[in-house]
Amino acid sequence: MSFDQAVNDAVKPVADAALGVIFWPVPLGAGAEMPLIVAWLMAGVLFCTFYFKFVNFRYFAQGMRLLRGKADEPGAPGNITYYQALASCLSATVGLGNIAGVAVGLSAGGPGAAVWLCLMGFLGMSAKFAEGTLAVKYRKLLPNGEYVGGPVEYLSEGFAAKGGKWTKFGLVLSFIFAICCIGGALGGGNMFQANQTYKQFLEITGGDTSWWADKAWLFGLVLSGLVALVIIGGFKSIVAATSIITPLMAAIYMVAGAIVIGVNFSHIGDALHAIFSEAFTPKAGMGAFLGAMVWGVRRAIFSNEAGLGSAGILHASTKTNYPAAAGMVAMLGAFFDTVVICMMTALVLVFSGVLPADRTSDIAGVELTSRAFAQVLPWFPYVLAVCVFLFAYSTIITWFYYGLTSARYLFGSSRAVDISFKVVTLVCVVLGTSLQLGTILDLGDAMFFIMAVPNLIGVYVLAPVVMQEFKKYEQVIKKQ
Repeated sequence: MSFDQAVNDAVKPVADAALGVIFWPVPLGAGAEMPLIVAWLMAGVLFCTFYFKFVNFRYFAQGMRLLRGKADEPGAPGNITYYQALASCLSATVGLGNIAGVAVGLSAGGPGAAVWLCLMGFLGMSAKFAEGTLAVKYRKLLPNGEYVGGPVEYLSEGFAAKGGKWTKFGLVLSFIFAICCIGGALGGGNMFQANQTYKQFLEITGGDTSWWADKAWLFGLVLSGLVALVIIGGFKSIVAATSIITPLMAAIYMVAGAIVIGVNFSHIGDALHAIFSEAFTPKAGMGAFLGAMVWGVRRAIFSNEAGLGSAGILHASTKTNYPAAAGMVAMLGAFFDTVVICMMTALVLVFSGVLPADRTSDIAGVELTSRAFAQVLPWFPYVLAVCVFLFAYSTIITWFYYGLTSARYLFGSSRAVDISFKVVTLVCVVLGTSLQLGTILDLGDAMFFIMAVPNLIGVYVLAPVVMQEFKKYEQVIKKQ
């Protein structure tokens, strides 16, 4: 028995049980179903949108002002600017889900899924606002001058402030979140990214006939070395790298997508008709309508991570005196990730006409998007390959920091913990490209989404705290 098979067999029962629970199908009627975790996340973003009185729409402009540095606070505590915090967070959320995930979503849900994708991107902003606000409210200052925070801190400290049994409950939730964050960082945030990057690289260099075909380990070593160049430098190095990579990779992808849409602009009438007719009045009836809605919601939430709490880990370091200000910048992450970049993928797919006539989720997402790009210029898939690499690379280094923060919470902040987690991360990059650890990746994905359970419980319980900080900052805004 191979090493791959032995590991898969050992982990499979745990992975199957975890996936079976979080993806338990919730019937919606007319044959449509929604995974339990999607329903949980959707409930969270809707709650935040209404509870915080549509902060995502009302204070969108203020978030942009903060992002542009128009409302900086000289001397405010923190390590990074609003822009650096958002760019670093986007480097984690803008990944293969924006390319492959959207293609799968539209293949299964039809063009109408694009409308729901966009809508959920806006709603997800409210959950990001709450997470960013709580992260700064309960952040801690380490001896090295670094501010840390996120769900592990606001679940433990925020619940402790309520006293009684809340203290122990908060510690349990923090522990669950930290364990799952580490698993998600090494699985979906690392090994999956490395695996898909290698496959895309192999595809454009000859596929199974390429000399790389049996040298995945070598590609893994190169990628691991590039990751090491950034993570060895620690938090400042990660922020510096992602602040450059994020706008670069977004610009390349947006320009390429705009060219594909421009070349196919004569199809605008048919494209828009397909999108809106299937989103609200699908020919196939209620089943098709629910299918479009469910797949749009799934891809939006899975892409922008609204409700998982991960964004708060980086926004906790923002230079600010007002937690709600950090929240208003944090919510822009869902907008740029889903409403801008995911929608670009959706429009490219619809305008190019490559979506299958019959709804199916069997087709590989990256292949479908690559086909849309290749219709314009044969070498465009190479541009897509560059985007895939940058998306995956930035995701790995940012999720490394998320995992490291959780490891520090569980095992203490020390040089030994930092070095150990860096080594584990680099080894996982190589393993991700070299081994067929399907079940390991499934378990990592399960842990990734389980993070939403303790995090959203924290958001519900601490919503009044967020509201207090929200009202404080509203008074500041009125005086500006």
